[in-house]
Amino acid sequence: MAINTDKNSYTIIFAIVMVLVVGTVLAGTAMALQERISANKRTEKQQNILFAMGVSDSEDPNEFVSAEKAQELFDKYVGEEGQYIITGNVAKQTTDAFAVEVKKENDKVKQDSDYQRKLPLFIGKKDGEEFYVVPMRGNGLWDAIWGYVSLDKEFKTVKGAFFDHKGETPGLGANIKEAYFRDDFIGESILDASGNYKGITVKKGNGDPKNVRKDDNAVDAMAGATITGDGVTAMVKKGIRMYQPYFETLKK
Repeated sequence: MAINTDKNSYTIIFAIVMVLVVGTVLAGTAMALQERISANKRTEKQQNILFAMGVSDSEDPNEFVSAEKAQELFDKYVGEEGQYIITGNVAKQTTDAFAVEVKKENDKVKQDSDYQRKLPLFIGKKDGEEFYVVPMRGNGLWDAIWGYVSLDKEFKTVKGAFFDHKGETPGLGANIKEAYFRDDFIGESILDASGNYKGITVKKGNGDPKNVRKDDNAVDAMAGATITGDGVTAMVKKGIRMYQPYFETLKK
């Protein structure tokens, strides 16, 4: 008996079958690629951490280490011994701090104010210097922004920074990725004159366009990107502040 393809029931059944088939194929593909996706995310994080430490495998310091060399150089400058999970003022060494995602930890705190937030920390060594690399995440004008800031062993001065975004406006907020913006953070103090934590403000009309002053806790804002700049300010201040209880124990 021939199937009447003009009936509404046929259209509905066909649509349901197609949704199930396509959904199954997509789910299967996602599962098959999950390991590769996780590996790529880990590599990207390693590249960002190394960049914040000033590690490059080329003559251009603004170039990321290649994906092929990311693991090798990460093992050299950070390794398993340089990975920690911070809870309050307590640090626990781990073989994979990458398992802790800042966004998910932030979401858990929003859902449960009593939740003890876990923070990933990467401690690297390069040319005899220690770098404390802090991952952070925040909100820009349109979507998420994130970054990695490295501090010196005194937990006072920024040694390097990397920022990225999901959907900021090209030529405006998207410029948080550009060298001229992130390099202004290098050498800036996160403490005020009294030694108290203050963070760094992306400040419009800073009066220091060449970023000569490094003790004013501020960098010059990007033109036409006030909200994104405010997002970076909030992200950096909150991101580093969460580690302060632990950093204070290391100063004693």
